[in-house]
Parts: sequence; C-alpha cells; structure tokens
Amino acid sequence: MNPPGQHRSHPGPPSDLRRRSTLAGEAAAASAEVEVALSVPVDPTAAAFFDVDNTVMQGASIFHLAKGLYKRKFFRTSDILGAMYKQAWFRIVGVEDPEHIADARNSALSFIAGHTVTELEELGEEIFDEVMAHRIWPGTRALAQRHLDEGQRVWLITAAPIEIASIIARRLGLTGALGTVAEHQDGVYTGRLVGELLHGPAKAAAVRAIAEHQELDLSRCSAYSDSINDLPMLSLVGDPVAINPDPALRAHARDHGWQVRDYRTGRKAARIGLLTGAVGGAAAGGIAAALAARNRPHA
Repeated sequence: MNPPGQHRSHPGPPSDLRRRSTLAGEAAAASAEVEVALSVPVDPTAAAFFDVDNTVMQGASIFHLAKGLYKRKFFRTSDILGAMYKQAWFRIVGVEDPEHIADARNSALSFIAGHTVTELEELGEEIFDEVMAHRIWPGTRALAQRHLDEGQRVWLITAAPIEIASIIARRLGLTGALGTVAEHQDGVYTGRLVGELLHGPAKAAAVRAIAEHQELDLSRCSAYSDSINDLPMLSLVGDPVAINPDPALRAHARDHGWQVRDYRTGRKAARIGLLTGAVGGAAAGGIAAALAARNRPHA
C-alpha cells in the first residue's frame, strides 16, 4: 500500500517502453555472443531466426518448464497467482496495458531472487528430457536443419528465459538462443529484469543487434513464428514464414504473400494450439519474466 498522500507509480511513457525493449534485445544479443564464437558459418551473411512456442515446440516452453519446476518445489502456487492474472489480462483480452506488464514483471520476479543460475540450468536439462523433447515439431526442426546444411547460423529467439532457450538450441544442434535476460550477481538471481521480456519489438531489436554484430544481410535472412506479436521481427527479414499461425498472422501472411506452414492436424489440434498460446501462456507467462538470466553491468 502506498503511504498517505502518495499515488501509485505508473510505467513511463511509450518512449521508456521502447527503450526497455531495445535494452532487452541488445542484452539478449550480447548474451549470445559466446555462442557465435563457437562456429564459423559457410554463408556468413544469412541466418534464420525461430520463435519457440508453437513454432519449434508444441505448446509454451515456459509452461512446460513451470510445471516441472513446480513439481520440484521451486516455487509455491501463491507465488505466481498475481502474475498469472496480469499475464492473462493482456494475453486473453489482448490489451497490453503498460501498468499490467510492469506489475506482472515485478511480481513474477520476486520469487526467484536467491535461486542460483546453476540450479535452474540443471533443472532445465531434466525438464527438457522429461516433457519438451517429444514436443518438438519435426517439420520445423527440418527447416532449421536445412538452414544449417546451407551453412547458415540458426538462432532461437523467445520470451522464455535464456537458460531454457539455450538448452533447447543446444539439444537441437542450433547455433544458439536469444531469450529474456534478467540479472544475477555472483550466480544468484536478483529478481530484476534487464529491460523487458524478449517479446514483440524486443525480438526485432535483438535480431537487429545480432545482424549488426555479425554483419548479416537481413534481406537474405529468414524468420519463423506462429504469432502476430512477432510481426516486428518477421517484417525485418527477406524471408518471413508463418508456422502454425494464429488467425491474425495467417491473414497477414496471405495478404503479403508470405509462406505458411502448418504442422498441426485437424481442427482439434488447431484449437489446442490457440488455447496453449492464450490460456497456457497466461498460466505460465507470469514466470517468463522471472526465469530469464544473464547479468547486467553494475555501476
């Protein structure tokens, strides 16, 4: 509760949100630099960027991770109820209210403070084997492999935490991953994000940063996603592809002559995919901000 005479603070103006999105993108790109150093592509000016949830993997990776962490008593139900409400509001209602986003971020981050990066990474490896590996879409995996075979780098780019994104990329033999970045000190989470979630405009900022660092020609690059929220990223590249698209992205792709690939089968599968993005994402979305990591420089 605020002290008498004081009003609840509100997020900054749109320019501040844009700044935080840019910061999130740059932080994600910087954290991925070590991955780049490990390989020299045959085709150095082209790359492919893949969203994860419902694009590479059936369902929401953060939802699968959250379930696994809950089973291991990483957090309590009461820790995330408030964050779930805020995420549900802007995922289902479709209004990304800046105040709700800020509240969701702050409440979601509170319960990971004190957990170690090593702890999350080790649990993430276990959870990938248990519930994620068999949910990889074979068709999307084949597309990623095609880019690798052509000598291009292939990146995952997701709002999920960088730890789990990196695990998925490594297990699939990809170049690396860009994910939501939160700070830690001496290997322990502080409970604060670096910038915003790697979502929407922040993904586009991350792609731009990678392109600048690696001297990529974006007109020769490809991007893949299921969600209209990734339109800023898809619009950056010369080869945007809609994978298992939501209705809005399908319509946009059709109107602009983009490729569409749908690996779901039947109306039931399509409904499941949409529900996972809206309800499943809302249930675990409050944790997405919390379970990210790489450290932010301190003064």
